[in-house]
Amino acid sequence: MNVLMLSPGFPREMRHFTRGLAEVGAKVIGLGDQPASALEEPARSAVSMHVQIRSWQDENAVLEQVAELARQVRIDRVECLWEPYMVLAARIREMLRLPGMTVSQTIPFRDKETMKQVLDAAGIRTPHHYRATTAEQVIEAAETIGFPVIVKPIDGAGSEHTYRVESREDLDGIVPKLRAVTEVSVEEFVDGDDMTYETICVDGEIKHYSISTYIPRALVMKENEWVSPCTLVYRDPDAADLAAGKQMGEAVLKALNFQTGYTHMEWYRTRDGEAVFGEIGGRPPGAYLVDLINYASDIDTYTGWAEAVVHGRFTQHVQRKYNAAWVFKRARGRGRIQRYEGLEPLLSEIGQHVVMMDLNPIGSARRDWRKVLVGDGIIVVRHPDLPTTIDLAGKVASRMQVVAG
Repeated sequence: MNVLMLSPGFPREMRHFTRGLAEVGAKVIGLGDQPASALEEPARSAVSMHVQIRSWQDENAVLEQVAELARQVRIDRVECLWEPYMVLAARIREMLRLPGMTVSQTIPFRDKETMKQVLDAAGIRTPHHYRATTAEQVIEAAETIGFPVIVKPIDGAGSEHTYRVESREDLDGIVPKLRAVTEVSVEEFVDGDDMTYETICVDGEIKHYSISTYIPRALVMKENEWVSPCTLVYRDPDAADLAAGKQMGEAVLKALNFQTGYTHMEWYRTRDGEAVFGEIGGRPPGAYLVDLINYASDIDTYTGWAEAVVHGRFTQHVQRKYNAAWVFKRARGRGRIQRYEGLEPLLSEIGQHVVMMDLNPIGSARRDWRKVLVGDGIIVVRHPDLPTTIDLAGKVASRMQVVAG
């Protein structure tokens, strides 16, 4: 099978999904705005052919270039796991009459208001929400819902340009920051835990699933430099206190008619255990969460996804062995990395539970925590026992510091 993979090397996870395609026997044709020589491993070795486009922004030019490519090379499937270009991938499929998500099927995964309207019609609990394209509409929506509210881009990914707004005064200060955003969703703020639900599906059937939580909540991570963000994947996604989210996730996939691929859903668990929908992408999570899912069961869902889309099956043997958590470290101070405080005693105590560590090298420039979620390093821990895993992550967050100066 010849698979056209859009953006095979960026973001970082894409190079591993590209590797997965090659490992399950696909001939991978890369399509990206960088030359083949700029592809990093393992993507570079995985592609058998790479086509450079001039720009992703000119979709019609990309379509013309792909149409010309298809006259020279047979294309059996088109895959794109990077959020901004999923609709373009759907347009390519329709042009070439290939299987996979159509434009109409993809839009509810990209447009947060359309997404919630579909789920509202299916009886799934979503936050009270409105679409807004002007400052006046944002203000009207917020006052109708009642403060606090969340304001975020209709087609955004992650928490970029996402704000919790406590009052009309706060809103007046935030509206000018939205000038670069053409359309936003204004929605009810749900007090509770930030949770996720990931799946790999084949022909509408869930073959693998995972549940995780963000510690602290995503907006708290985004707004406070001192925080060491943490994500924890649960060993037991069938636990009673997670059941409402799992059931809702299954209903969401059914309502959106998702068929084959990786999905990443965010949801909220309220204090009384209610599950409230957040948003969903028809693609895998970013920020090392796929790696965390893999560490929890000693599997490889990069190739698991590839097997699903190429061969229509998922055959990996899943033993849920561990809870797994990553902690991102943000350097204290400005300038270049000087030292790692507390690292040696930390590793002496918990080193046997650390499965990955990648710290910004000493002498390197400190990264901008507002632009790079991973900050100045990542440490991954895992353990079969949930409270122990939470304690391990807490020790990484509190006892070890990356220091710049």
